[in-house]
Amino acid sequence: MIELNYPFSKEAVRRLKVGDMVLITGKLFTGRDAVHKYLHEGNKSPVDLKNQIIYHCGPVVMKDKKGHYTVTAAGPTTSIREEPYQWEVIRDHGIVGVIGKGGMGQKTLDACKEYGCVYFHAVGGAAQVLAERITNVNGVYLEELGSPEAIWDLSVDKFPVVVTMDSHGNSLHKDVEAQSKENLKAYL
Repeated sequence: MIELNYPFSKEAVRRLKVGDMVLITGKLFTGRDAVHKYLHEGNKSPVDLKNQIIYHCGPVVMKDKKGHYTVTAAGPTTSIREEPYQWEVIRDHGIVGVIGKGGMGQKTLDACKEYGCVYFHAVGGAAQVLAERITNVNGVYLEELGSPEAIWDLSVDKFPVVVTMDSHGNSLHKDVEAQSKENLKAYL
């Protein structure tokens, strides 16, 4: 198990390889479809994303009477929906990590290699367990996009992920797809 602690650096991220199990401690920003489209359209990010990690997640967040937020569910959403925009967000904003589920395509893999970023897979169906790793909500931005689509600034402690696309051009998703096609040919 590798621990990746905030502040994140390109050097630490470039050392990660496909298959590495990682515990992230520090900060994550959520960002789904609306945020990626918003950034793609040239709008300024309300947060500095340089050397940060974006989590494809629409967390379930409760607000108490004192205005304190608690995240009750924070599972990953399917990442491939961000494929048209993700490579530009990596390039233009200097992010070093993306967390989601299901992997991403060639444009994102190429951007990971060129700009020093990795794709982390979080376990789908474990939203409540993953929420337990969130220790604080530091802020929320772009709430006008709706709560699931807003950017949530989260503090996390030992948030569990697996590297499935690294900054060396390797993709576990690509490997599994190729092997599956070979297996299918054998059965047909």
